[in-house]
Amino acid sequence: MRYLTDRKRVVGLGSGREGTHHHWQMMVSSILLVVLVPLFVGVFAYGLGGSHEDVLAYFGRPFPAIVTVLTLVVVIVHLMRETHVAIEDYVHGLAGKLTLVATSAFSYTLIAVGVFAIARMAL
Repeated sequence: MRYLTDRKRVVGLGSGREGTHHHWQMMVSSILLVVLVPLFVGVFAYGLGGSHEDVLAYFGRPFPAIVTVLTLVVVIVHLMRETHVAIEDYVHGLAGKLTLVATSAFSYTLIAVGVFAIARMAL
């Protein structure tokens, strides 16, 4: 038995079949953030207050650099997915597609700039 209305059958707006996959992606990134954010706050607080050379030397070590990069990537990807859900819900048509592309491009640009900055400090 199908629970679609005649209109939805004609238009093809039934289930997207992606809800579970998106839910699991968001759950995994949320669990990662529960661990990474306090770790990042500790790493950042320990490096705070030194001179410019001290901060560069501190973030040049592997552990602070890796924690910072992981936190940056997970936070931005998590926010990008949430933004995509809001855009898919409230913006339709060509404007919605262009907004999705723009937010994806902006998110990946932020990741690239952040990773480049940390790599520049670490090397």
